[in-house]
Amino acid sequence: MREGDGKTALVTGASSGIGKAFAELLAAKGYGLVLTARRRDRLDELARQLTAQHGVAAQVIVADLAEPDASARIADAVRAQGLHIDFLINNAGYGQPGSYVNVPWADHQRFIQIMMTAVCDLTYRLLPSMLERGWGRVINIASVAGMVPAPAGHTLYGASKAFVIRFSEALAAENAPKGVNVTAVCPGFTYSEFHDVTGTRQQMNSVPAMMWLNANDVAREGYNAVMRGESVVVNGRIYRLLLWLIGVVPKALVKGISQAAGRRYRHV
Repeated sequence: MREGDGKTALVTGASSGIGKAFAELLAAKGYGLVLTARRRDRLDELARQLTAQHGVAAQVIVADLAEPDASARIADAVRAQGLHIDFLINNAGYGQPGSYVNVPWADHQRFIQIMMTAVCDLTYRLLPSMLERGWGRVINIASVAGMVPAPAGHTLYGASKAFVIRFSEALAAENAPKGVNVTAVCPGFTYSEFHDVTGTRQQMNSVPAMMWLNANDVAREGYNAVMRGESVVVNGRIYRLLLWLIGVVPKALVKGISQAAGRRYRHV
């Protein structure tokens, strides 16, 4: 038997990047899947591919987590299909470039809804059934950006990821004794469509190759961490080293380096 046989995982933002990598990893381990994102064509193709390759059931729910009722509709659709979710991957997310006051408030609201509110909402709706069965896993995709001094631009991004990390730590403390592990997965720069969507691909092309992570590696490390019961995992040796250095280098120097990096790699 595969370790995921008889269990079902739900992945948000499953159509590309880290979300797709998690879907592929979980399917290989035998988990049935519920895949959610905005692009039905990509979800349908991924579901067909995973079913053909791994013999798992893969359901598709098209949803835009920017809509306040999206989490409720996802949970209702899961129940209507007679499924219960054992493994939740809160992955959907993006970046909002620009300085805070130069971005319309409606865009900030959408960002907060997707990056924080939807994570809390969907977890709130799916966690109780995990607790009832005495087994569950929740992975929240955070970022190293939530652990380092925030530069100018992408004003809410680091703040949202810091929130996700603290949220995950508290959930882990509350629920690990009841059989539900919760982990914040914190990658750095990862090869995906993320920077194409934000319009910062040109700036990011100058980032050294050693700073880039592979989405499949991020997914594997995140899965292993949640199965071990780690509440936070930082992906990649380079980023673990970076965080160690931040802890020992004078704060003023760290802040200066962060601001310089922000000017180089992001537009404001």
